[in-house]
Amino acid sequence: MSKSTFSPEWQLKAKPAAHVVESLMSELRVSQHLATLIAMRGYNEFSEVKTFFNPSLSQLHNPYLMDDMHKAVGRLALAIERNQAILIYGDYDVDGTTAVALMVNFLREIGANFDYYIPDRYKEGYGISYQGVQYAIDEGFDLFIALDCGIKAVEKVAYAMKNEVDVIICDHHTPGEQLPPAYAILNPKKEGCNYPFKELSGCGIGFKLTQALAEKVGLDDEVFLQNLDLAAISAACDIVPLIGENRLLVHEGMKRIEANPRIGIRKLLGEPVPDRTLTVTDLVFKFGPKINAAGRIDHGSGAVELLIAQSDAEALLLATEIEANNETRKELDRSITEEALSMIENNPEWQQAKSAVLFSPDWHKGVVGIVASRVIETYYKPTIVLTQSDDKVVGSARSVYGFDVYQALCACEEELIQFGGHKYAAGMTLLPEKVDSFRKRFEEVVSSTITDDQLRPKLTIDLELDFSMLTLSFLSTLKRMSPFGPANMKPVFMSTNVRDTGNSRVVGADETHLKVELKQGDTVLQGIAFGMADKLTLLQSGEAVDVAYTVEENFWRGKRSLQLGIKDIRSH
Repeated sequence: MSKSTFSPEWQLKAKPAAHVVESLMSELRVSQHLATLIAMRGYNEFSEVKTFFNPSLSQLHNPYLMDDMHKAVGRLALAIERNQAILIYGDYDVDGTTAVALMVNFLREIGANFDYYIPDRYKEGYGISYQGVQYAIDEGFDLFIALDCGIKAVEKVAYAMKNEVDVIICDHHTPGEQLPPAYAILNPKKEGCNYPFKELSGCGIGFKLTQALAEKVGLDDEVFLQNLDLAAISAACDIVPLIGENRLLVHEGMKRIEANPRIGIRKLLGEPVPDRTLTVTDLVFKFGPKINAAGRIDHGSGAVELLIAQSDAEALLLATEIEANNETRKELDRSITEEALSMIENNPEWQQAKSAVLFSPDWHKGVVGIVASRVIETYYKPTIVLTQSDDKVVGSARSVYGFDVYQALCACEEELIQFGGHKYAAGMTLLPEKVDSFRKRFEEVVSSTITDDQLRPKLTIDLELDFSMLTLSFLSTLKRMSPFGPANMKPVFMSTNVRDTGNSRVVGADETHLKVELKQGDTVLQGIAFGMADKLTLLQSGEAVDVAYTVEENFWRGKRSLQLGIKDIRSH
């Protein structure tokens, strides 16, 4: 398999039942295309659509529907009443650090006795660590609140409880066969939990705990609602489904960020563009990587400090450090990706393989997962990137659509010290002398189980439209379907028999992007095609093309216009 230059396979979604579309057209008084889009999202009834288009805080679920919430609130309220020491513990990623910041802001507001703890990514690893538990014991903490982690930390939680440190777990990951012996476990995915929405982020569950406590002790709603911005960032960046309560939290949280961003968020996001609404894409690509960079390059506590900062000077200093960490992360990402790609380019056998296992002892552990994703952008196949960590080799796996990389690792278990993860992403540890045999075994497993169809990227398209249908009014209606994300992705459209006007050109400092101007019938539209400079020859050939795209909003010199976000271009 040589370097990937082919376009993805376009797959048009199945149309919903005609009677559903007709009913929505009548009830909502919208066009057939918009009714079709709404029905394709699974909203078939007028009441469902009304809720979807009009999210409001009144739609928040009762937090006490979550199993163990009464116990968790009772224990936390007791700790506050008796001035007991509370340790807030969370992971070093965006979800963990926003969750810790949310709880810090809430407990600080009500005068609790607390501190917080973020584990070191390299010394302690993911989840609750023995070092963190021992710190709680040695420092005399009475209550340990684990956010975005803990659901599988059976022995560590048992150790804390045995040493008279009560543990409340707020986690959204899938529980194992045995639950930790915690004082209370808040997790909608826990067997027997009747909470109506199962897909909250870790920070989202922390938010529900603060909502429940505020209700119990009669606090003003604003005491917990002021942290909606953090819940929104968490849900957007942790890639949870943006439906149900998650969509509500993101919708309301982004409104707060737009209207009055907290100091730390403003320092990282910059000043908002006038008349331009904040998007999930802004959070995922402009904010999330910077917060993650703190834990990847330095320590995750820097991200928490920024999110709880109360002065301009403090926030500026912390934001400057995080920006520097992010620049380091980007440079490592770029240089290591180049090295990883060159390994494949210079090895014909690896080019032909259906997987990639790449290793260098000098690569930075904090970016191997990012690099694995970058490699897949060029060589679309399951990829593992490994590096040295003390006397072990550690790494991250990323997969392609439809292929379960976790199950593939299960079949390589004898080569590994440990591994964990899920269908599309996983981590592993092995001995240095096992790298070659692991590479061979992983390729055997992948090549015997992956299908040719899984080795070709897919581009899912919602509808075929004519350019004449793409108006600012159409864009305004599309925006009401936001915030977009998993399970509510931004619609992708296609238009056929389109031609270049002659004004399309290569843009960008590295000349890898295209600024296109396309015409269909009497309608001319402009768009941006990132990473598609190689498509200019096709456009300039004069032949008709088909384009796949999203509909974007563009602002230039105060003027609002519609712009295509090009996903692919192919011959008609």
